[in-house]
Amino acid sequence: MRKKWPEPADRTHGALTELAERQHGVVSIRQLTGPLGYSESAVYRAVGAGWLHRLYTGVFAVGHMNLNLHGRCLAAVLASGPGAVLSHLSAAWLWGLTKTSPLPASVSAPIHRRRRPQVRLHEAHSLTSEDRALLEGIPVTALPRTLLDLAATVRFDWLERMVERSEELGLFDLGAVEELLERTKGHHGHGRLRRAIALYKPSSFTRSGIEKRFLELVVAAGLPQPRTNYVEQGFELDCYWPEFRFAVELDLYETHGTRGAFERDRLRQEDLLLVGIGMTRVTGPRLEREPDEVMRRVARLLGLGTKAGASESVPHPVSSQPSAA
Repeated sequence: MRKKWPEPADRTHGALTELAERQHGVVSIRQLTGPLGYSESAVYRAVGAGWLHRLYTGVFAVGHMNLNLHGRCLAAVLASGPGAVLSHLSAAWLWGLTKTSPLPASVSAPIHRRRRPQVRLHEAHSLTSEDRALLEGIPVTALPRTLLDLAATVRFDWLERMVERSEELGLFDLGAVEELLERTKGHHGHGRLRRAIALYKPSSFTRSGIEKRFLELVVAAGLPQPRTNYVEQGFELDCYWPEFRFAVELDLYETHGTRGAFERDRLRQEDLLLVGIGMTRVTGPRLEREPDEVMRRVARLLGLGTKAGASESVPHPVSSQPSAA
């Protein structure tokens, strides 16, 4: 039978239980000998009696070792010293951006400490209060900082998906990310994160401006000029090549950002295919971010892949369909 700790009073054991419940079953030696009032000798007697289980130097599981992922992550943070926070992929998991296991736990800390098993330690001397958050009782990098750290360590398509996921969860704040980028220009993830958020920045194009810019790029790429605002088979098309039976729709989020518009756009594209007209969409942010790539793809879709820097011709997507009557 386990013996009771000789100190302090039973009421403090209740405080320990409450703290352990809030902290996913783990506590630190600083908490035990500080707010909870235990002496170090009492702590180590509790370890010997099986009340506490050492996870790291100065970090213990209370009562049992059957910790969930949150407990393992918090234990790694507590073991990494004052100012440490969960970071990188582990922080992305805690924020709900990925289902990838957070272990080994990634932790950022302002001071260098000895490496610990199951902890990926990152030195971070410049973390500000804006870079920190407390989520589910675990100190963690704030969402913008999490994205910045990820930008330096994961594939770009993963980064894009995590930015998109943060928007879906209602967590993405473009202003906060841009403020972070302004003060972290030397960070290795800076350029990649700036590129990843370009899609979320308001387009500088007006309706007429995006059309003008697209036509300028068509001419510069040496492609045939399309008809603009052309009516074919009852459809008004932004840019249309009758000889190729192919259209480009120029989209601004402000005019296509509702669920109803989303559904209508997909139905319209299907209706065009049914009458033998191929179509692609080009958004304002995409035209600003990668104009050369847009032209290369349009050239290939027109079956003119040797133009606009493309290396090979690709058959027109609807060339095998009979012309509509």
